[in-house]
Amino acid sequence: MSNIPKPPMIPRRLDSGCTVRAIAPSCSRAYVMHHDNTHWINERFTAMGLRLQYGEHVDELDDFDSSPIASRLADLHAAFADPEVDGIISVIGGFNANELLPYLDWDLIAANPKVFCGYSDFTVLANAIYARTGLITYVGAHWSSFGMRDHFEPTGQWFRQATHEMSWSIEHGTEFTDDLWFMDQEHRIIHGTDGPWIMNPGQATGRVIGGNLGTLRLLQGGDMMPELAGSLLFLEDDGAADADEFARSLASLLQMPRAEKIRGLAIGRFQLESKITRSLLEQVLAKHPRLSSVPVVANLDFGHTSPMFTLPIGGWAALDTANGVRLDFAHTPEQLR
Repeated sequence: MSNIPKPPMIPRRLDSGCTVRAIAPSCSRAYVMHHDNTHWINERFTAMGLRLQYGEHVDELDDFDSSPIASRLADLHAAFADPEVDGIISVIGGFNANELLPYLDWDLIAANPKVFCGYSDFTVLANAIYARTGLITYVGAHWSSFGMRDHFEPTGQWFRQATHEMSWSIEHGTEFTDDLWFMDQEHRIIHGTDGPWIMNPGQATGRVIGGNLGTLRLLQGGDMMPELAGSLLFLEDDGAADADEFARSLASLLQMPRAEKIRGLAIGRFQLESKITRSLLEQVLAKHPRLSSVPVVANLDFGHTSPMFTLPIGGWAALDTANGVRLDFAHTPEQLR
């Protein structure tokens, strides 16, 4: 059963002097530190005027490259409860953030609204917290993402806009990377892109819901799944999801109650490993006649390639394909440019 949207809470904007705490709701920071890129992470947060802190249990490491549920939960709750913490960012993704869901203190989170950002496995937390509390959360860069020495921007700019400003627009990139940059910062492969794909033209304004499709599906059927009616869905998947996997995940989501009332669909760039081409995607989308009545665009700069823009989950987006693809974000519909 989908959750009825609560009045949105906009977290305080980050600014110079604010403190951001990194926590590990999925994989441990110790897992990330196999390749230590903290030099560039520290430089970038310092340049934003943000002070970094770390959760007490952030370096615990078990056989799943993570840590016990109690440790991850304690760090998440402590970050929300601490009045000195202005924002919270995940270290990296993983596979088990949904283990925390039954134990989250919704009242504590709602009473202490603050920027809460990460992507991939973090999708379950961002969407569940919005559904249960009304707090606008963010699917965007991890703490570890800031360690990319070269070709990082405009990812950082998009993070700053989403967490520092009330409204912003996306300028689509002309190139992207899809490599194991954290293992080798010297030899990077840059790919050109033909920009956004207009799969079905149109205009739409709606509430932003989504993130990683395979992870979002973990919320289906419960009261932590956001309401889909009136939403502009933003979906992406990683390289492990081929066309068959993406197709069945999309079909499952579109069979959710009131999914027929979505206002549009925006799909992030597929990783090269997925081998999903524009032609294959067209065939997948054609299976769903309901999508012919809403704007659908793909190959956007979010997901598991770089650069990656930040999504305000529970915020608002306006999509217009009249002249290319115009994409605007805001925390309320009135703020859309």
